[in-house]
This record gives sequence, structure tokens and C-alpha cells, in this order.
Amino acid sequence: MIYLDNAATTRPKPPGVAAAVTGAMESYGNCGRGAHTDALAAARGVYRVRVRLAELFGCPRADHVVFTPNSTMALNIAIGGLLGPGDHVISTDWEHNSVLRPLYRLQEQGTAVEFLPADKQGRLDYGALERLLRPETKAVVCTHGSNLTGDLMDMDRICGFCRRHGLLLILDASQTAGVVPIRMEEQGIDVVCFTGHKSLLGPQGTGGLCVREGLTLRPFAVGGTGVQSFSRSQPDQWPACLEAGTLNSHGIAGLGAALEFLERSGPAVVRAHETALARRFYETVRQAPGVVLYGDFSTWERSPIVSLNIGDLDSGEVSDALAERFGIATRPGAHCAPRLHQALGTREQGAVRFSWSWANTAEETDEAARAVWTLAAEA
Repeated sequence: MIYLDNAATTRPKPPGVAAAVTGAMESYGNCGRGAHTDALAAARGVYRVRVRLAELFGCPRADHVVFTPNSTMALNIAIGGLLGPGDHVISTDWEHNSVLRPLYRLQEQGTAVEFLPADKQGRLDYGALERLLRPETKAVVCTHGSNLTGDLMDMDRICGFCRRHGLLLILDASQTAGVVPIRMEEQGIDVVCFTGHKSLLGPQGTGGLCVREGLTLRPFAVGGTGVQSFSRSQPDQWPACLEAGTLNSHGIAGLGAALEFLERSGPAVVRAHETALARRFYETVRQAPGVVLYGDFSTWERSPIVSLNIGDLDSGEVSDALAERFGIATRPGAHCAPRLHQALGTREQGAVRFSWSWANTAEETDEAARAVWTLAAEA
């Protein structure tokens, strides 16, 4: 199979990731739940990964790296822990349901939510930021990169807007963490939410959030932490204040191995390889009859994603044909991005998403492009 569904989860994982998971399963005790050798091995292993992630994202304190099962949980913790009734929040039409649904739930509880609109090409109207601003505006919550088009957020404009008006900035880095630079302290980002199984190249079931120093979040979940066991409330100390229950230390060990691979390979090198393949594909398929492409391809400062449709064919039908006839894995449908599909006019048709990672090749890319040309000629 030619695997071009890396925006959903990267596959294969780099060498050493599976071995790190297996090794942790054979040697780790429960992190923070004892002082014996195996428990300390888990605690030290988890801490090393916190340090690596803090360095990657420019988070000054490793203890402000909080582990979760995925970015969905991280976003729920951040959004629910910082916002509430009476607040006003600005988000965008690019957002994934991992942002939208927590915001909609807050909206039902009395939080005002408005969205930066996207046009029919998916381009955001950044000029609307100042128009949407209210006295009660507290935060901007936005994705770093669209999981549908691959377009990147203009972080200079977003960060500048938040700084000028003293707003919190919660960033969904699900598609970009690991390959697109993020410097929390320098950029003024308050919370970065990430998942481990996409561009960070780690196992599923890993993720987290980095929180700037001095910011307090209401805990999303409370429970066992291994510290202050006689307290009736969640401990105040980091990261226990937001980490209730046993951590996935086995998966975190795998994430640590993936981070080592990225460090050795160079995130910029990995990103350049992925981008070159996406561009190679785009330049070929954009000439195919009936093919419609979505997103802003005037710049290649973007995620390695190309989404398209062929004529009026349903995206699921095209994706099935790619898999059954050509052995090519893609993602059809709505991609959990309903507002952007609405803006693009693809609510009913969806779109077929091709996405690249470190292990893909030019030969695979060319074969995928030929398959699109074949289906377009038959349509």
C-alpha cells in the first residue's frame, strides 16, 4: 500500500519507536507512584520527554508540559480550563471539531464565540480580527495549520493581535508540531496543544499541552496524582494539577524515541522532504481534467497536504477507488472540519486528502498522481 493518510496518523513510525514502547512495557513501573527502581525508571523516562518537548516548543519550564492521550483532550483542558460564561472568544473557520465542539459547549453555557471567516478558496479574512474584538474578549483559539487544506495560520498577525489587546492565545498544533517551528515564549503563545501520533511521529494515545508560566487552568479531570493524597482537591503543583491518573508512560517512551529521530534527522530536513513531495503531486494533478484543488498554493510555507475533488464524484467514491484499484490510502469526507467545508462549498461532496510524511517517496507520489489522472479521465 502507498500510505498517503499521514495527516490522520503517520505511518510507518521511525526506527526505534516500537522498541522503545516494548522496552518500557518490560521495565517501567508506574510513574510517580513509588520510589522503587521500576517506578523511578518510568518517572525519569517521562521527565526526559517533557524536557525534549519543552525545548521543541520553546516552553521555559519542563514541568509545564502536561501529558494527555491526544490533542483533543489537551484542547478540552485548555479551552475548558481558561474560558467560561461571560467571556468572548475569537476562533476561525479552519478549526477541527477538537476546537469547535468544546467552544460550542461553552457557548451553550454563556460564552460568546465568533469566527474569523474563510472565503471560497479557504483564505481567512484577518482584517475581521479587529472588527470581532469586544471589551469582554478574552482569548483567540486557532489551529496552526489546516488539516483540510494544509494552509498555515499567519502567526505574526495572530500573535500581534493578541499582544496588542492582552488576549490569551491557545494554539492547536496537531498538524504542525514537530516540523513547523513553534517558539512559545518568543511568539507570546499561552498554550500549545499537540498530539504525538502525527508530525511528531510517535504512537497513538500520546499528546499534551505546554502552558506558559503564571497561567492557571481549572482541572478538566481530578483524581490520583501520587502526591498530596490527603487533599480533597487536585494539587496545585505542576504538572500534577492537570494530570489525573496513570500516564501512558509506555507510549511516552515511544514519543521520546520519535523525538530523538526528529532531532537526528532535523525537523527542517523532514519538512523540506514532505513539502517537496506534496508540491510534486500538486504540480502534476492540477492539470488533470475536472480536478479541483483546495487551499492557497501561492506559497509552499504549508503543511504537506493536498485535498481535491474530481468533477462531481463523491469523495468517498474516489478514495475507495484509489484504495481498491491502486492501493493508495487517502482520507475522504469532512475531515472533522465542517466550517471550512461549508466555506469551500464541499459540505455534501467532501474532499479527498493526500498527505505526506518522512517515509514517502517520489515514486509513490508519482504513482498517486497517475491514479488521479486515470480517475479524472474516466469521470
